[in-house]
Amino acid sequence: MHPLAYRMRPKKIEDIVGQQHLVGHGKIINRMVKAKILSSMILYGPPGTGKTSIASAIAGSTKYAFRQLNAATDTKKDLQIVAEEAKMSGTVVLLLDEIHRLDKTKQDFLLPLLESGNIILIGATTENPYININPAIRSRTQIFEVHPLKPDDIHNAIIKALEDKNNGLGKMNIKIDKNAMNFLINNTNGDLRSALNALELAAKSTNPNNNNLIEIKLKDIESCLQKKALNQDKNGDAHYNVVSAFQKSIRGSDVNAALHYAARLLESGDINSISRRLMVIAYEDIGLANPPACSRAVEAINAANKVGLPEARIPIADTIIELSLSPKSNSGINAIDSAIERIKNGNYGEVPNHLKDSHYAGAKELGHGIEYKYAHDYPNDWVKQQYLPDKIKKDEYYKPKSNGKIETAYKRQYEKLINAQRKK
Repeated sequence: MHPLAYRMRPKKIEDIVGQQHLVGHGKIINRMVKAKILSSMILYGPPGTGKTSIASAIAGSTKYAFRQLNAATDTKKDLQIVAEEAKMSGTVVLLLDEIHRLDKTKQDFLLPLLESGNIILIGATTENPYININPAIRSRTQIFEVHPLKPDDIHNAIIKALEDKNNGLGKMNIKIDKNAMNFLINNTNGDLRSALNALELAAKSTNPNNNNLIEIKLKDIESCLQKKALNQDKNGDAHYNVVSAFQKSIRGSDVNAALHYAARLLESGDINSISRRLMVIAYEDIGLANPPACSRAVEAINAANKVGLPEARIPIADTIIELSLSPKSNSGINAIDSAIERIKNGNYGEVPNHLKDSHYAGAKELGHGIEYKYAHDYPNDWVKQQYLPDKIKKDEYYKPKSNGKIETAYKRQYEKLINAQRKK
């Protein structure tokens, strides 16, 4: 027998749990189904949030044939079978799981079928399609994000499963304790599949009492709920969201939020993402406001990677706290990005002759290196001299800040040198 989550899969669009921003009255997928004007789409979001349910409900509501394949494990021959069926019977709705793993051979086979409309492709993925899916597929689909289900959605789905006598557990005499229900709703991270399968395991592994009543208590759900590691698979979109929140929390000087997101990454065993992101944060967000903190961050990350988990959490935590509470400056990244932008727009000009390499025969004849002033031959190791090309000689990319003692000192020095350079 199929698992409960499979059996409770919706047959029509109105039965879908959650995702009302897509399937609710007047929303885009609902409109497509009612008008029977379907376009291929990619659904992306965490596991157990209804991607497969939406696909099967679309097929059920439109009466189109529904087939399901996996881009990673099914072959081109499997796709050919679906294509032949589409040619014989008309439109087929094809749910293609893990579409981000579609190879070029299968992709090239699919593209003309999508163009003709013989196959309505519904790709499902946990990864951000804008990053991980080939543009050729992406350009022929609409992209919709599905969200973790809300507690009320999961609660309603559980009640429906308990009452449904055909596909659910309605033929069993089940009573679920309030605490058990709350735990089941709130400890599956919006994953309905996980909640329903844990419920079924609890129901079928709990002995009835003398009144033939199956009483599911908190301890039963705790035992049967196979809690996943916070949806933190290292390639999924949820992963990138947590990493993003991690950096933004440190940038915003919120120590507790930063530690929270770090804990989620650590619990999934992902020390690599934390290490890389902390080094980026140190130089991007703290930067010149506190350069010693940047150096200490690199040392701490090296230590963390040498000792490994679980001890790695200690230098990582120290670094997170220091970076969160440190003065911040993004003047470094802004300066280099400003310079790069000017280059991209064609604003670079020719290197001044006095700065060109003169360490070869014939350089003088070309006028290279002549009149160059060696800074160390002058007081304070500085001399007024043009370094930028003529075309952009007035460009200024560095905009110093005063968010820490160190960059404040840099700012004073910078302004002093700029003013001296400008004097006639």
